[in-house]
Amino acid sequence: MTAVDGLPPLGSELGRERLEFAEELRALFRRLDAPTDEFATRCGLGPDALAGYLAAVRIPPWEFVEALLDAVHGDAPGALDPAVRERLFRSRMAALRVARSIGRAVCQLEGQLHAAAREIEQSDEQADRADRALAALFGGAGGTGNAEQSEQSEQSERAERVELLTEQSDRAREQSARAGARYALLQRQLALVEQQQDTSAAPPPPAGAEPGDGPPPKILLVDDRPENLTVLEALLGPHGHQLVPATSGPEALRALMEPDGYAAILLDVQMPGMDGYETAAHIRRRARTRDIPIVFVTAIGSDSDHAMRAYAAGAADFIPKPVDPWAVRAKVASFVELHRERRARG
Repeated sequence: MTAVDGLPPLGSELGRERLEFAEELRALFRRLDAPTDEFATRCGLGPDALAGYLAAVRIPPWEFVEALLDAVHGDAPGALDPAVRERLFRSRMAALRVARSIGRAVCQLEGQLHAAAREIEQSDEQADRADRALAALFGGAGGTGNAEQSEQSEQSERAERVELLTEQSDRAREQSARAGARYALLQRQLALVEQQQDTSAAPPPPAGAEPGDGPPPKILLVDDRPENLTVLEALLGPHGHQLVPATSGPEALRALMEPDGYAAILLDVQMPGMDGYETAAHIRRRARTRDIPIVFVTAIGSDSDHAMRAYAAGAADFIPKPVDPWAVRAKVASFVELHRERRARG
């Protein structure tokens, strides 16, 4: 298979969105300088997986598409027009939306991943601006007033400005670090879903605990509506988790009186009395529970404002309602993996 011809025929009954994305992907492959099988080998792909991508039977992970863009346009800064990348990203998202049910989970996770990447970029830019302003302030001339009172006033204003800029830089760096941690977590979740893209099976349960590892990790499920708890229990029950249901914030806090063994908390936002945000605040104030990851389950929206409020309240992640089975399983599996890794390290 060469970069000029020999591409496998497109699958049948693809639909407009998948066909458009497939044509864009194939056009990129035709522009490769190296044979496509050589490129696939560099990406760790076998011939069957590559053929599936080129025939549009499977939709490749975004990391693979980015690697292809770099190979075609070069990885030098500015070599690729951002508009080209954004168009291909949107084309792939459209193709996934019309794919079978797993596509919705991939779209959801990639949307969160995209938002985290933007937050990292924006936070780093804010920190850099504050740092440049600090450098200019320290590099500038000192007070030039003739009167001692004027000079003292300038020094006081300078000190206040330094303190403000330092706080801005530190806050932006912390926000970037938190977004970076979410980005890494979402990449793990996306990989768990995409591993199942060419199958009809649900994501596999986490690897079984080794002898001596103790009981299976616990997942606290908090929702005031029993039918919602039933859905979550049906999704997660077969995967070897120890599920602990609670129908209110106070009941959740009582369940956490013995906090050992919890890998995550799936917490509904809209509950009567003590809502999810207030419950999360109580959990975060307790020394023994503050490090348990909280995943908000919310029907009030998944846009950036709601996401930022969730993260500001101490959430490690969030799941929009109605919940997507693939996304829920992947998110919980990622927290269980992290919990077991921490437990293995002692």
